[in-house]
Amino acid sequence: MDRKLERILPLVQKPARYTGGELNSVIKDKNKVDIRFAFCFPDSYEIGMSHLGMKILYSAANERDDTWCERVFAPWDDMEEQMRRNNIPLYALESGDPIKDFDIIGFTLQYELCYTNVLNMLDLAGLPVRASDRKGLSPIVMGGGPCVCNPEPVAEFFDLFSLGEGEEVNSEIMDLYKEHKKRGSSKEEFLTDAAKIPGVYVPSLYKTEYNADGTLKDIIPCEGAPETVTKRIISDLDKVFYPDNFVVPFIDVVHDRVTHEIFRGCIRGCRFCQAGFIYRPIREKSPDVINEQCKTLCKNTGYDEISLCSLSSSDYTKIEELLSKLLDWTGDEKVNIALPSLRVDNFSEELVKKLTGVRRSGLTFAPEAGTQRMRDVINKNVTEEELIETANIAFSNGYSAVKLYFMLGLPTETDEDVEGIGLLAKKVVDAFYMNPDKPKGRGVNVGISASSFVPKPFTPFQWEPQATPDELAQKQEHLKNTLPSKKINVSFHNIPTSFLEGVFARGDRRLSDVIECAWKKGCRFDGWGDKFMFDKWQESFVDCGISPEFYANRRREYDEKLPWDHLDFGVSKAFLMKESKKSYNAETTPHCRIKCAGCSANKLNGGKCDV
Repeated sequence: MDRKLERILPLVQKPARYTGGELNSVIKDKNKVDIRFAFCFPDSYEIGMSHLGMKILYSAANERDDTWCERVFAPWDDMEEQMRRNNIPLYALESGDPIKDFDIIGFTLQYELCYTNVLNMLDLAGLPVRASDRKGLSPIVMGGGPCVCNPEPVAEFFDLFSLGEGEEVNSEIMDLYKEHKKRGSSKEEFLTDAAKIPGVYVPSLYKTEYNADGTLKDIIPCEGAPETVTKRIISDLDKVFYPDNFVVPFIDVVHDRVTHEIFRGCIRGCRFCQAGFIYRPIREKSPDVINEQCKTLCKNTGYDEISLCSLSSSDYTKIEELLSKLLDWTGDEKVNIALPSLRVDNFSEELVKKLTGVRRSGLTFAPEAGTQRMRDVINKNVTEEELIETANIAFSNGYSAVKLYFMLGLPTETDEDVEGIGLLAKKVVDAFYMNPDKPKGRGVNVGISASSFVPKPFTPFQWEPQATPDELAQKQEHLKNTLPSKKINVSFHNIPTSFLEGVFARGDRRLSDVIECAWKKGCRFDGWGDKFMFDKWQESFVDCGISPEFYANRRREYDEKLPWDHLDFGVSKAFLMKESKKSYNAETTPHCRIKCAGCSANKLNGGKCDV
């Protein structure tokens, strides 16, 4: 370890965030590899080390003999201060080497409010934050993750983006980089060739034009770049690479357990949910493969909990078979099974009896809206009767804590819809006390989490205005004032952070100036309530002459050119438009297993969908 680093670690909180050396971290001889890859998570160590995608891609890259992939996380304020004071550049955990000397620096972009951290990490590394100011082939700065379905607000900072699932395309990018490195190519030569890889978007090869009213006029590809870049998917989840171990942290992290994805995509089509559309088509992994991989991971990490990960775990067609296989050995090994992302309308008696064989905790469900009209608008396809029936199944089997997720500010929402949230929660409370089989000697705990709706690209609501901060504040106050029971606890998301998320979710390249300006004013860790400085963001919009309301609170017309129209995530724009129009009539669309709605995402998988 560098002596400077040794001296500063006792001066910071949680020094184990910055030391490396954890169980299962990968160490290689840097003189025997051709590519050094810095995998950056632009948030704290505890958040990044919980992220499944990073674990998969870290291990996949290190399977290559010619590549050494190392982890990098955003240093907390105290560590950043010491690094700058002692001239310690941002380094990778495995080797301790500065990442500015690496070949590729890859960021996973999970959340719009991580963007200033990306700039800060590049600056801490000693690199210019803008791609145009970084000369030479190395390092190439690339981005992936859900935010790249509209990467335009950060397009000025990245050399390329990888759209969709990264297991295969990342390897193709590294193969091409290795070839150009041997040739001594320029960065421009590499990027021109990289743009020919399906799923790779090189923003510098596209020119943007704007109308007089500030809306986007056109996005023009240059130098042979494709007019449309289509995301990559993995067709066969049983055969794709999956790690046989995870790096085990020295300190507690958010999700300190074995996480295993059971399928990708979603059958539901909730109109607000970006993940439900951009991860289509649906592909399932077989129970035998999941079971064996979970066994191996528990053995190699020592973890005593498995979380079965998906957008809607109870929609996995073989969930009961899978749980039976897992319970054959997890009970003896004292390994707990967590099943997040459960649906109200298919939480069966059989499923809950399977879950009673493991440690019992509270259950979480997401009605999303308080009235049936509003649930039909968003295509939730869940009824009040189903929620109460589900609650009763849970209460009869020993559960006494339920958390309900809702959103405020949904399109066409009225005061009656807001009041309906509390009324629905009260009915869950009443169901507990009316249930003769409820747990004895315990009261019920019903919590409401009410987030602010943020319109996102590639959803039927991508044209909708976001409710203004004043409107959202009024809705929060109305919900608090109309709660019908003191047994209901309610929590809200921070309105200014939701507003800023809405700005960047549907923004264009002009916002790069705002992000850089806010970063220079000291903005970091914007997703953390105690770090968020909304006043600095407001100043930055004024300094750059840009109205945030133009992006967040304006309705788009169906024929308006959108900043992400040159990117294809599978679901057709015509389908999203049709779903948008149906929402105004509170008309629902059946889920994929009832009837195919023709979203077109199966074109990415040879016309197949695992429904």
